[in-house]
Amino acid sequence: MSIVTRNNLMFPSLMNEFFKPDWFGGSENYAATLPAVNIKEDDTGFHLELAIPGMKKDDFNVEIDNDILTISMETKTEDEKTEENYTRKEFSYTSFKRSFTLPETVNSEKIKAAYTDGILSFNLPKKEEALPKPKRLIEIGK
Repeated sequence: MSIVTRNNLMFPSLMNEFFKPDWFGGSENYAATLPAVNIKEDDTGFHLELAIPGMKKDDFNVEIDNDILTISMETKTEDEKTEENYTRKEFSYTSFKRSFTLPETVNSEKIKAAYTDGILSFNLPKKEEALPKPKRLIEIGK
């Protein structure tokens, strides 16, 4: 027995076109312009990774203000092609801005960032007092 998915709409493309526009003025494609983010925590700190392929490390602006890590990028390109009877100009504009509130346990003075193979990664080390303490043996007295 196999599972079959059914689409019960009579005219699926018509329904998609009717519901596709964002009638309430929100940002229909907003999520598509933000890079995917992974956040991992281990004993020594947090690791933040953003998937942003095709850029250079100079394209990014990274700031820390009042324990808020802000990562932003803005690129503009212009392509002009001139033929006999026409001129075509194409503009491309890409930008994003993400902000992350840092926990009190992060040592903001020692944050490191790297951009390799389309992944912008951050190492957010924990403060010394937030690191786990090693086990110690307590001797029982008389």
